[in-house]
Parts: sequence; structure tokens; C-alpha cells
Amino acid sequence: MAKREMIATFVANYGYLAVFAGTLLEGETILLAAGFAAHCGLLDWKLVALTAMAGGALGDQISFLLGRWRGDWALARFPRLAALRPRVQDLLARHDVLIIPGIRFVYGLRIAGPLIMGWSRISPLRFGLLNLVGAAFWALVITGAGYAFGTALAAMLDDLKRVEEAVLVLILLLGGGLWLWRRRRAGKP
Repeated sequence: MAKREMIATFVANYGYLAVFAGTLLEGETILLAAGFAAHCGLLDWKLVALTAMAGGALGDQISFLLGRWRGDWALARFPRLAALRPRVQDLLARHDVLIIPGIRFVYGLRIAGPLIMGWSRISPLRFGLLNLVGAAFWALVITGAGYAFGTALAAMLDDLKRVEEAVLVLILLLGGGLWLWRRRRAGKP
């Protein structure tokens, strides 16, 4: 089997599982790549978006419940988060309909945001519903961006099929490199 066919087979067999696992945490890179793979016909666009919505919503819900259950411990361990508590509670009291769905679009707050929200006074049901709305919107936007990238690339290249797997790998490498660069910049090993 040629290398090109191996990548396509891997994406077809494990793509949805990778989307689900990747979106439990941050997930933008894997979701952009999956949107591109959907454009190339390797995955189904609707299933990618639904899988991403499920993974994103579940990941944030778990983080929220962890904050509800162990918020005091987490905030004692991370004093910078604890210092944000009054501001976050104030913002949530006034703008929860915008903040809960929107937090997933702010790099670095995808996990910490729901954790702090779980520590706040917001009801789990309200968080869950707004979280689901945010996850759906996020999944559609990021998957759509990957798909649109594929459309734009196809318009510029005569034969996208010839390079699609290389582009897919490049998207993942660039996303991983950006993640490592940000971690190093933040002083994390």
C-alpha cells in the first residue's frame, strides 16, 4: 500500500475517533484538519461537526463538573485562577449567555474557563445548555474553516488530490508546532 493510501485509510478508519478525542480538550487543529479531510472526501462533513460538538461539549462539561467538585483544590493549586474568581463570577452574573458559549473561542481558557465556571454559582443545567450551543457553533465554524480552506486550495491548484494528504499532515504539524511554541513561551515544559 502506498504511503498516500495509508494516510487516507488511517483518516477514514480513525478520523472520527481522533476528532472526538481531540475536541475533548482544545481540538482546533484536529478539527481544521478534519474539515479539510471532509472537503477531500475522506470524512463526512456533518459527522465531523456532530462528533466535534459531542467531544467539545463533553470535555467542557467534565471540566465544569470538576470545578464544581474540586474547584477549591484546583484554585488553591493555581492561585492565578483563584484571583480571577470575583471577576469571572461578576461577568457570569451579567453575561453568561455570551461567555459560556464564547469561552471555547479563547485560546487557553477552553479548559480553565469551564473549571472556574463550575466553581461559580451558575446552575449545571444552564451551563450544560449554553455549553451545548457553544459547542455546536464552534464545531460548525472550525469544521467549516477547514472545509473552506480545502475549497480555496482546490481553486488554486489543478490537482488537489495529488497533495491533499501532504496538506493534511502539514496542518497537523503546524498546529502541533504552534501548540508547542505557546507552551514554551508560557514557560511550561
